[in-house]
Amino acid sequence: MALRRVTVFGGSGFIGRHLVQRLARRGAVVRVAVRDPEGAGFLKPMGNPGQVVPMRVNIADHAGIAAAVEGADAVVNLVGILHERGRRSFSEVHVNGAGRIARAAVLAGARRFVHVSALGADRASPARYGRSKAAGEATVREAFSGAVVLRPSVVFGPDDDFFNRFAALARLSPVLPVIGAMPRLDLRAEGGPRLDLVGDGGTRFQPVYVGDVADAIMRGLEDEGTAGQTYELGGPEVYRFAELMDLMLAEIGRKRLLVPMPFWAASVMAAAMELMPVPPLTRDQVRLLRVGNVLSGSAPGLEALGLSPTAVEAVLPTYLDRFRVFGRFADRPTA
Repeated sequence: MALRRVTVFGGSGFIGRHLVQRLARRGAVVRVAVRDPEGAGFLKPMGNPGQVVPMRVNIADHAGIAAAVEGADAVVNLVGILHERGRRSFSEVHVNGAGRIARAAVLAGARRFVHVSALGADRASPARYGRSKAAGEATVREAFSGAVVLRPSVVFGPDDDFFNRFAALARLSPVLPVIGAMPRLDLRAEGGPRLDLVGDGGTRFQPVYVGDVADAIMRGLEDEGTAGQTYELGGPEVYRFAELMDLMLAEIGRKRLLVPMPFWAASVMAAAMELMPVPPLTRDQVRLLRVGNVLSGSAPGLEALGLSPTAVEAVLPTYLDRFRVFGRFADRPTA
């Protein structure tokens, strides 16, 4: 399908900036519906003058949403939150907001709709986040039957909120937490019994590269064969939390002690962090971490979209270099 006019809700975020760039390269006029259009001004140079247009839209405002999607061939919903604050609840953003956008897209005559959910979307999830994501998918499908739903795992890449956060912490702290890990005694270790601090390595993840997610959205917009389908997006490998920390530390050339943080301890810490304006961890996120973040195998993935997942090891050197011991221009550490 030719993309002439596309509206992207939440287009100034981590995934959105990569998507907007791709849409602009295809020649589409892109409306970027965001809360802060001035803050989204950095997107404008991605296209020709007037091609990328940030718009102030509140997803609780029916009229504002309708204006943003008017005349659009396709609509993408990237809006999501990781923690609740006041009126910005999971239910309001992930369910009600997504439903408003999908219904407005139908009324505007949009032919394609891509809704980006999350790998933890499940009505039986122990976390409110996961349950709200599943409810949001159902609401979108009820409104726009041909919607394409994408469920990415933890997304990594430049400006991500995972590797960058822990790399920054590693510059300041001699220890790094491994959530979900429990110490265990290895009785078969060479040289005698040895205490393994992080045990099995904690929560499992299957990180997916942000560029692959953006490419998957483009496939959902352009390939009519994807209509009505749900795709799970993950990388080529499954890692334990401790393994991801080891990869990050090796890349930045720092040695830090990995310490176990059982889920009960993470919940206690998260309760205190929830008092912060932007909590780095919440109790709801801890409940989500208990079930891991890997592909279920019950839905098609990147390969079904004609895409090859990118390995974490291939991308980390391109943006974690600024955290290296002697600066970003220092030689990459070698084993």
